[in-house]
Amino acid sequence: MRYAQGGGLTAEGRRRREQVRLEAAGRSERRVPAAVIAAELRVSERSVRRWRQAWQAEGLAGLASRGQAAQCRLDEEQLAALDVALGAGPLAAGWTDQRWTLARVRDLVASKFGEPYTVPGIWYLLRRRGWTCQLGARRAIERDDGAVEVWKKQTWPRIKAPRRPSAAGSSSKTSAASR
Repeated sequence: MRYAQGGGLTAEGRRRREQVRLEAAGRSERRVPAAVIAAELRVSERSVRRWRQAWQAEGLAGLASRGQAAQCRLDEEQLAALDVALGAGPLAAGWTDQRWTLARVRDLVASKFGEPYTVPGIWYLLRRRGWTCQLGARRAIERDDGAVEVWKKQTWPRIKAPRRPSAAGSSSKTSAASR
């Protein structure tokens, strides 16, 4: 399951999801159809069926939260050191330009902490730490900002087509007003 913030659930979030699973099990015990349970609890029918199977096979223990899907391989000290290294920038880490890429961060983690990560694993790690994707503004070296402003203020208004006046009309294909 994916979450918008990318870091998975907190302990409180896992507890709430476990309560949803337990509620689904209670409704399953009363023979409520999976589609109804899914609609009422705002989950997928597939999840309800999977929870029902786990409940029938293992009881309430089958619905218990199992904790985080994966543990971070870096401890808090290493994560703090990683934040400092990323904040210092790629130049401080030995690269010739000011762009962090996932591959570069992966190489940094491998060399600094001896932990191998995949590129997607680095992306998850960075999102959990609050880092976001940034796209640099690329501008042509030959760009003349003054000429661009003059064009926007003088040329663009001349060539821009005026808006049609709003008037009542008809969307009917047979009406003369729509032709």
